[in-house]
Amino acid sequence: MLAIIDSVALLGLDGQKVRVEVDVSNGLPALDIVGLPDAAVREAKDRVRTAIKNSGLDFPIQRITVNLAPADLRKEGPAFDLPIAVGILAATGQINPELFSGMLFIGELSLDGSVRGVHGVLPLALAARELGINKLVVPLDNAPEAALVQDVQAFGVASLAELSAALKGETDFPPYESEGLAANNLPEEKALDFADVRGQLAAKRALEVAAAGGHNILMLGSPGCGKTMLARRLPSILPDLTFEEAIEVTKIYSLAGQLSVKNPLVTRRPFRAPHHTSSTASLVGGGRVPRPGEISLAHQGVLFMDELPEFHKDSLEALRQPLEDGCVSVSRVAGSFTFPANIMFVGAANPCPCGFLLDKERECNCTPFQVQRYMNRISGPLLDRIDLHLEVPKISYSELNDAPPGESSLQIKTRVEQARFIQRERLKDLPISCNATMRAREVRRFCKPDAAASKLLQEAFKRMALSARSHDRILKVARTIADLDGSEVISINHVAEAIQYRGLDRLFRF
Repeated sequence: MLAIIDSVALLGLDGQKVRVEVDVSNGLPALDIVGLPDAAVREAKDRVRTAIKNSGLDFPIQRITVNLAPADLRKEGPAFDLPIAVGILAATGQINPELFSGMLFIGELSLDGSVRGVHGVLPLALAARELGINKLVVPLDNAPEAALVQDVQAFGVASLAELSAALKGETDFPPYESEGLAANNLPEEKALDFADVRGQLAAKRALEVAAAGGHNILMLGSPGCGKTMLARRLPSILPDLTFEEAIEVTKIYSLAGQLSVKNPLVTRRPFRAPHHTSSTASLVGGGRVPRPGEISLAHQGVLFMDELPEFHKDSLEALRQPLEDGCVSVSRVAGSFTFPANIMFVGAANPCPCGFLLDKERECNCTPFQVQRYMNRISGPLLDRIDLHLEVPKISYSELNDAPPGESSLQIKTRVEQARFIQRERLKDLPISCNATMRAREVRRFCKPDAAASKLLQEAFKRMALSARSHDRILKVARTIADLDGSEVISINHVAEAIQYRGLDRLFRF
């Protein structure tokens, strides 16, 4: 007897429908799985056989052939265990096929018959909706995640025996209700507030500008001046994620297996801080079957790279294309995949090997050649893609102990959100939402400085030997500064401040 069960396979963040065809016929007892399965799928025959027996169900002593169609698509992972088991039960008449018509099955089986959670259920559920399937049977641990998708009913199942009873019509099988889902709030991040940072008014202003326009920023300063402290508080002034943005981020975290049952939806902007020994594949994504890297896990949030010159040269150069395009394409023999990477890049670096080149109190022991070689680890093309270059000075004793608390993150966030609102209204007819993502056409349309500002920019372009990309980035930053001031016109003050944020173009030559 033949039974056909629907499932789905992931290709990066996209899904493709898979038909699990199960045929049970007379012959020598065997269970064969065909259709380009990987090792995890081939091993399903042992898990499925044992799980069916330990669930009190009958495993047929016949020849069983399982075909995963289409046959030219590689099938990976343990998520096909459940549809294979359901197909065997349906083919042997142990469950009623009419009761699961139009359902899609995903899940891994334990030997005792329980159904274990799998990675990537949210993108799988979104793919099911696109395929026109609105009923999804998933592990109980993954049900809150699948229930996030509108117009899709998620049925959480804890064991094969429970599912079998429901598909026999013996028990009710209600869909999972998503009411009262907990948000992915991280208590330790709530304590990070800009009010804790003493002094550094210029640095706070630069980070406010960066947050308001979604700009990349590089902070340069001596050890202990507060670069990392400032960077870790940046998410506290960023606008809250919209539901659509939260779903985008959650898809990536689901694929990476970084969601929990209690926190099925990521509602706080990600903050990723990889160590400087991280490989290129861990940063941009990779593996035999490509998986998202740190730059994609920071999508709609912040990627903070401390000690930037200490990262491997090829790792830094691999960031150039994602910073420009907002996505990263990874090609392997198994296929080519594109992952979103719309991030705010924040880098921190010492100005020289010893770190005290810009320190007014401690003497730098590095030679000019050592300084130049150290800073050349950050290539000119990468630096060109960073909108703001900020020198972070060392604070004095009086600032550290006597200065009153500064503005709170909530106060700064209010101004940032107002600037972002202005940008959304300006760009509402375009597929972009903030100044940093404007292309050349939008820069010419929305970033027209007045006569005095244009003359100042022309002089800076000549003296600082700026590239065309740097010219456009200065205009975008100036547009953001004007938005923070509530000004429609980009004046000379806005352009002058934006030019000040090209510090490395003045200090170093590449």
